[in-house]
Amino acid sequence: MVQPILDIQGLSKTYPAKDGADGTTALDNVDLRITPGEIFALLGPNGAGKTTLIGAVCGLVRPTAGTIHAFGLDMKRDWRRARARIGLVPQELSVDMFEHVEMAVSHSRGLFGCPNDPAKVEEILRALSLWDKRKAKVMALSGGMKRRVLIAKALAHEPELLFLDEPTAGVDVELRRDMWKLIGELRDRGVTIILTTHYIEEAEEMADRVGVIDKGKLVVVEEKHALIARLGRTEAHIGLAAPLSELPKELAGFPVTLADGGRELCYRADGEDEGGGVAALIKALVAAGIDFTSVETRESSLEDIFVKLVGNGRK
Repeated sequence: MVQPILDIQGLSKTYPAKDGADGTTALDNVDLRITPGEIFALLGPNGAGKTTLIGAVCGLVRPTAGTIHAFGLDMKRDWRRARARIGLVPQELSVDMFEHVEMAVSHSRGLFGCPNDPAKVEEILRALSLWDKRKAKVMALSGGMKRRVLIAKALAHEPELLFLDEPTAGVDVELRRDMWKLIGELRDRGVTIILTTHYIEEAEEMADRVGVIDKGKLVVVEEKHALIARLGRTEAHIGLAAPLSELPKELAGFPVTLADGGRELCYRADGEDEGGGVAALIKALVAAGIDFTSVETRESSLEDIFVKLVGNGRK
């Protein structure tokens, strides 16, 4: 059995009450294990606890209860050793605005005890299209370029575990494309990546596993394709050559209804349909001599499932 690179057990965080109000529970008994080399997407609406969870692992938030082990190290006792192997790209633009880009990235290496390595810094800056801006002050860059600097700083000490907290929020399409290309390359090198994103289609494309957090609780953690198969829905709309007044007995075992005055057959199946799906329905129509003129099908996306789990709130 592969040992997890990150093992979180019973993690809770409650912020104390203020001005007579009740305390706020940001994390509620969270258990999560991350496998080396995977891309894990953590999804949830605003205030669900995503950033608090990342902050707890990275030493920015002190948990109320629970344990965190990274690389087999207890984050409470061996925080410095473990943190030196973790990279973080935060949501907020937290960088010295008067510093030059190249120096900012070099300083990040030094903060984690890494020796000066101009070639490595150049490699990172080129990968993020920042090499031409290496002598510019951070304050002179656009918002998208500043976020690239954050990413470069997080990669400077060559982390084995990388947290990306909304890395493409509010950035241009070019950076988003570069970012996802870089994520793929990092995974190919063996870097484990945990990301939060409000672009759920990106999580659907990139992630191996998905976790959904809501009100501080992990609602589900599952392999992406298994989750879609289990909680998704298949829909099909079949246009009929001649209207039907009622469903024929040959279709009695299928989840179908008539619509549009009997001119359309609507098929809806939740989860893993054991009845053979749309293909079996088409065969049944042919066997029953029912002619049709069109077939339109749609499978649930990860976003559909996310909305089903937590409602319309998104982050």
